[in-house]
Amino acid sequence: MPFFIIAGAVNAAIAVAFGAFGAHALKEKLSEHYLAIWETAVQYQMFHALALIAVGILMSPMLFGSVTQLSWAGYLILAGIIIFSGSLYVLSLTGIGILGAITPIGGVAFIAGWIMLIIAAIKFSN
Repeated sequence: MPFFIIAGAVNAAIAVAFGAFGAHALKEKLSEHYLAIWETAVQYQMFHALALIAVGILMSPMLFGSVTQLSWAGYLILAGIIIFSGSLYVLSLTGIGILGAITPIGGVAFIAGWIMLIIAAIKFSN
């Protein structure tokens, strides 16, 4: 499905831009602690941007096709990027500690997305 390929590519571009921004513009402005949190957000965003691209490719009619679990995987991974990485970006810039309580929700979305990908693969192989 082109949506997930586009969403993945957009998120990968954002991750590269935010990584460069963190390395250059924020290096002198954030403490080592908050810079490490920023870098974690960038890293998880990039990993999961690539996962979105993979989901989009797998949804191709020549591969898995439109397996419902693949759609769920893509949307859960996208939600995970927004919630997990997004909360860490805001936490890094603001220092608002309560945002750390939101981050695990994004992590759960990532895990659920990966589980849906596993289910899609099992369903396809049967």
